[in-house]
Amino acid sequence: MTGAEGAGAEGADAELIGAAEADRIREAVASAVLGASEGLAASLEHDAEGYLRLVAAARIGAEESSRLLREAIQGARAAGHSWDAVGGVLGVSRQAAQQRFAVKQPSGPTGAGDGPERREITPVTAFTEMAALDEAGKDGWHLVDYGSFRLVVEASEHTWEHRRAVGGHRRLAAEGWTRVGPGSFPWSYYKRRCDPAS
Repeated sequence: MTGAEGAGAEGADAELIGAAEADRIREAVASAVLGASEGLAASLEHDAEGYLRLVAAARIGAEESSRLLREAIQGARAAGHSWDAVGGVLGVSRQAAQQRFAVKQPSGPTGAGDGPERREITPVTAFTEMAALDEAGKDGWHLVDYGSFRLVVEASEHTWEHRRAVGGHRRLAAEGWTRVGPGSFPWSYYKRRCDPAS
């Protein structure tokens, strides 16, 4: 392995995130793990059981980091980045990145069954999906599912508005917005039926 190959992800990260930023991220993750369970850090001085609590907290942190990485990768793909680019940041080949992180699309028609008609809007990217939802909402379609490069909308007799926001927002719920799906880091998707003009 050459020095350039060995640099891998750290070399790619250095171009996108500076060393000071990387240190802040690492410190924040460590602080979150140690601070999540009350008294965990202090217990490590005198309680062997504290180390098992640390393992449990670190496992949860690793699972959440893994989820965030997967969603960030899907976001990069939705923004139009190639598997080559994603693999370069991860320090792996295009094929390795795609095999590990590609989301399997559901098979079968989206309009099957006795429920309201559904259709898939594809391809869309992070830069075009909101305009596509605006148009669909004006025609009575509302978002019910989404994935990489696709939106699934359902027909209704009402017009709809859609919104994408960073993280979850309780304020949106108070304003009548309904969250669609679990979110896709860093975005959460919302819809709201438009009131008829009086």
